[in-house]
Amino acid sequence: MKPLTKAIQDYLALRRNLGFKLRDAGMVLAKFASFMEQRNAECITTQLAMDWAQLPSNVQPALWAQRLSYVRCFARHHIASDPKTEIPPPGLLPFRAARAHPYLYSIEEIKRLLEAALQLSPSMELRRWTFHVLLGLLSVTGLRVGEALRLRLDDVDLDNGVLTVRGTKFGKSRLVPIHASTQDVLANYRTRRAHLLDDCAAVHFFVTGTGHQLDGGDVRRTFYHLSRQVGLRGMNDSHGPRLHDFRHRFAVETLLGWYRSGQDVERRLPVLSTYLGHVHVSDTYWYLSAHPELMKLAMTSLEQRWEGRQ
Repeated sequence: MKPLTKAIQDYLALRRNLGFKLRDAGMVLAKFASFMEQRNAECITTQLAMDWAQLPSNVQPALWAQRLSYVRCFARHHIASDPKTEIPPPGLLPFRAARAHPYLYSIEEIKRLLEAALQLSPSMELRRWTFHVLLGLLSVTGLRVGEALRLRLDDVDLDNGVLTVRGTKFGKSRLVPIHASTQDVLANYRTRRAHLLDDCAAVHFFVTGTGHQLDGGDVRRTFYHLSRQVGLRGMNDSHGPRLHDFRHRFAVETLLGWYRSGQDVERRLPVLSTYLGHVHVSDTYWYLSAHPELMKLAMTSLEQRWEGRQ
């Protein structure tokens, strides 16, 4: 095995043991190692990193910046064992990815989606109820789609009203309390699921009619179909409201509720951050700037605080 390839594998193993998944980084850095070997390069230089990062000529600049960032992170690590390593400075391929503007579903839109889910193929009884309950759960808990799909039967504690969310970012797990009404819906689904699966030993909570874990791609395609059916997307639209926007709506509605009831949002924000499984509380602060009413309420709260100090 070539020295750089071995060094990259050791680097990835170390970071993954710390909880980083690095799926894309692993594939990209392997290609960088092959590039270095083809060039017979003995050490990483900024110019080589730049040349490699910009190899795909028909892609968006964001991909160039991302490829270079993977090399930069590895170079910071690798310089400890190879002092000749050059670390590409930030800003060489400047690009700031724009966060998707969240779509905030109305209650009526969510109701229409849930009703449409129950109209899915009548011959596939479990599928209809699975999507009905899955979409409902996403709208009231703010779970990431992948987190909901990974829920196992023993992760859903309906006696205490708590979900155990595993395999989140950085390998952390968290407990998510749920409302009594949500407990009832999940309990009814679990009973219906057990009946329709008969003796099938299915491990995951949300499953197909054969007891297998739901496929993320199929879930998204089904959601797009339902969105078009209820008018949230045009029949030929490739973009529109996303499953992840249920999470945005949950966060925004929670913050709005706190502001309207006069609670100290700044003090409570870390609670929401923990509930959502954000790695940094700054990720939760983003919602304050993503919604006009939230921004207005935050400014009003700040003004009142300053007036009280005068």
